[in-house]
This record gives sequence, C-alpha cells and structure tokens, in this order.
Amino acid sequence: MTSGRGWLAVVAVTATVAAACGAGATQSSETPAAGADTPCTPLAELPGGDVTNAPAADPVAFFAFEVDDPIVANGFDHTQIISGGPPPDGIRPIDAPCFDDVTVAGQWLEDQSPVMVVEVADDVRAYPLAIMTQHEIVNDVIAGEPIVVTYCPLCNSGLAFERTVDGEVLDFGTSGRLFQSNLVMYDRQTRSLWSQFTGQAVVAVDESGYVETVLERLPTAVVSWSDFRDAHPDGLVLSPATNPGRNYGRNPYVDYDGSSNGFLFRGPADDRLPANERVVGIGDDDEAVAVTLSALRNDRVVEVTFKDEALVVLWTPGQASALDTPEIDEGQDVGSTGVFIPEAGGEALTFEAAGDMFVDVQTRSRWNVLGQAVEGPLAGTELEPVARDDTFWFVWFAFRPHTTVAG
Repeated sequence: MTSGRGWLAVVAVTATVAAACGAGATQSSETPAAGADTPCTPLAELPGGDVTNAPAADPVAFFAFEVDDPIVANGFDHTQIISGGPPPDGIRPIDAPCFDDVTVAGQWLEDQSPVMVVEVADDVRAYPLAIMTQHEIVNDVIAGEPIVVTYCPLCNSGLAFERTVDGEVLDFGTSGRLFQSNLVMYDRQTRSLWSQFTGQAVVAVDESGYVETVLERLPTAVVSWSDFRDAHPDGLVLSPATNPGRNYGRNPYVDYDGSSNGFLFRGPADDRLPANERVVGIGDDDEAVAVTLSALRNDRVVEVTFKDEALVVLWTPGQASALDTPEIDEGQDVGSTGVFIPEAGGEALTFEAAGDMFVDVQTRSRWNVLGQAVEGPLAGTELEPVARDDTFWFVWFAFRPHTTVAG
C-alpha cells in the first residue's frame, strides 16, 4: 500500500509532469534569469563548439510507438514503453546551449545547488539540475566532441553520452514516453527510441534506425555547486539565459524523493532495499554493484570490488535534493558522491574521511569528492573516475537485477 506521503508525491508528479513539465515551452516572467545583464557565451563561440549538427528529422515522420510493426531490440518488450503524459519534445530539450563562467553562475546558484558535471579533455562543464529538471536533454559539443547530456528526474539519473554513431551526429529529444519510469529519448534523424538508463536504441520505425546500438557513455558526477566551483574555478556553467524568463528555482517533483516507488513504474521489485533508497550504481549487464546512501552517510568512504578491480566510493555532505521541496535549493541534504580507481602513479591508495574532504593513508594528501588532490605530496593529481549513477534502488534493480548490494 502506498504511504500518504508517497500518494501525495504521485499526485503531485502526475499533475506537474502533465502540466508544468509537459508544457515544456511554458515560461515564467516572475523570476528573471540571474546574470541576464551579462551575456552568456553561445556554444558556437566556444573552442571546438562549432561542430555541425545533423538537421532535425521531418516533423511529420512517424515515431516507433505509432507504427504497428516496429523493429525491436532482442529481448526488449516494447509494449512496456508507456506515455508519461507530455507529447514528444513537450519537455523541450536544449539544442543551442549558452554558458556562463563561475562568477556569473554564482549570482543565482547557492552552495548546496545540485549540478551535473561532465568533462571531456580539459573542458569541464556544470549543468545545474534546476535547468536539467525542466529540459532533461542538452545537445552539446565539448572539446569538439558532440555529446548529449541527460537527466531523468523520475530516476534522479544524470548521464552523458557521445552522440556520433557510425560517423553521423545525432540530435536527441524527449519522446514523452517512459520505460521502467525512465526517460525514453529519441534521435531526430531516424526517430529511434533510446533508453536513457542504458544508452541503447531499443525500438525503431524501420531499418534506417539504430536498434541494438549502445551510445558511448562518459563519466558524470552530480555534486553541489560549491564542490564544482571550488574544484573548477575556470569551468563553464549552463546558463539560465539559454532560455530567458523561465523560473528555474522551482521543483515540479515536490516530495518525489520520499515517495514509495517510481511514477508509473511497472518493473520488477526487490525488497533488499526500500524502493526509493538512493544508491550509487556501478556496472552493466554482466556485473553490477550498488552502494546505499545510508552506508555512505555512515562511513563516508566505501571500498568495493567491480570486475576484480578495487574501487573507492566517496561521499561528502552539502548537496540539496532536486526532488524534495518546492524550491530546489531548500531540499534535504543528500550529499555528493564520487567513484574512482584509488591509484596514483601506479601506487594503490587507501582513503579515509577528513572533515568534508578525504586523505589517503599513504601520503596524507587531501582530496575532494571530485577526485582531486588539493594539498600534500600528491597535490595536482586526479584519480581516474568510473562511470556510475546516483539513482533510486527501484530503477537500478529494474535495469540491473543481478546487482550486489554493498552497505
């Protein structure tokens, strides 16, 4: 039976997805974009940002869910793809992002504001969840590499992928459909449907589609604004001026963090953990491990083994949940995480918490949650990040049922 809090969350999400987010073009004039007096930098003006994107597909073409006999990935049940309420691109993706520097972004972001971090080569960018929650997809180019940055609020899943497939640059949009309560994307070139959680094309209209193709995933992190600002003072930040006039401080998913299960979720369940327990998930179809937020709060440092390789999972407080209170920055503190190979210069390292940071036992260097040594003998060293997802147990188990739980 759904709890009262969970029932209210489902009602709130239903209304806001269909109205607030579903009408993705709706804008508010009440809250002007912070930093509006300082022009943001369009993508095309950034180094390597002028990669020509493929043209959008014919707007009258069919989607895979509109044809009787679509092409479907092996073993995938396409009948489980259901409407989430909005039409295709009703939640409007960002196709022409504009960026601010850290100083300008600091005019509207608070220390605890959640941001998604993506790094390609030496180009590091933050995508505030205040913006991503209302758009879900950004078609971007970083260091000359076309990528798609995605966030599914229903899963709290922030993932990024390369979007060049067989030499063709794809543009992605929101299909308005869900699979296991997870965002289903589509590419505008073939109208193939892609699972955001796996990056796989699962359904296509015809043979021109990309069924079975899996996008190359990039490591991402969702951390507090202060974590990003301090670690990357020269980084770029997706600007609210990309879509001026919209109120990006509001949360359309009030109380979702405390709901008992996912919105329109119809997948398998596992009672090892509460459905809405936050976990750090690492893995793929072959092997997976999940570390619980409760274990990370307790220990701050959790060591796990994945495919015979030692990894370290770090947690520090200070990030507000984007899925809790009406104002995102007032959300409960869920903290920030990082997953890394604990090795520097060929030497294995062992970590322990030290205040809001970490130290390695071997050299006593101080590290932040983004894997940077900021003081001590290893200052300037960066740990190799591991692709992972900060998500909810119900969705992680639905996609990775063979998961081992750590903590």
